Amino acid sequence: MIQKAYEAAIKPAWSSEHVEKFLPLVKRIAGRLAMSLPPHIDEDDLLGYGVFGLLDALERFDPGRGVKFETYASLRIRGAIIDGLRAMDWVPHSARMKVKQVQEAFADLEFQLGRNAHPEEVANHLGVDSKEILGVLVQGQMLTLTSLDELASAGEGEFSPIDMLSDPSAQEEFKSIEALEQQRILAEAVDKLPEKEQLVVALYYQEELTLKEIAAVLKLSESRISQLHSQAILRLRGRLSRQKKNLF
Repeated sequence: MIQKAYEAAIKPAWSSEHVEKFLPLVKRIAGRLAMSLPPHIDEDDLLGYGVFGLLDALERFDPGRGVKFETYASLRIRGAIIDGLRAMDWVPHSARMKVKQVQEAFADLEFQLGRNAHPEEVANHLGVDSKEILGVLVQGQMLTLTSLDELASAGEGEFSPIDMLSDPSAQEEFKSIEALEQQRILAEAVDKLPEKEQLVVALYYQEELTLKEIAAVLKLSESRISQLHSQAILRLRGRLSRQKKNLF
């Protein structure tokens, strides 16, 4: 009896059948992320990170929270892939700094102008050629592939949507209020985006289309869709960052 109880206690919450059942979910998420990554990033590596995220989701999932497993697992899989990419340190520090500089320039200009800023205006604001801004936006494509998930978080050292879903000690009322406030702030920021950028964000994050599929829908080149996505995320990051500074 004691032995059986012990075996039940240490038995994992998943089996090979569970993993096999949700492997297509891992492949779908890894494939979508791979679309925005440079060719030297091996998609098999993303799949490996994603499987670790799936195993983590199977171990931690609590049906009593009222969240669908696919929703919870998607966050865990996506998060594990992002963590894996960060560990690879595949984006140069100089590129990150340039992207941050352009992000802040978008925010400053749009605050001053009271409207969406054009890349050419950002170039003038920074005193650089407009081609350089477009180059930074290309680099930004690699850094913004998962950004809406991160934008919904409160910041470094604070709770992220994944933490809020998985933390057993978090108070339910606090979680609900926090989630609603995050959604409201992000929704308001998205509503202020230029029309095409709003469409790209909606099709990519809500409809879960790939960049290639969005390009076909909007009859634009895939590189143009990537640029619009990157611009949208940099605008959102800048606006939310400025809003956060004004609160503290």
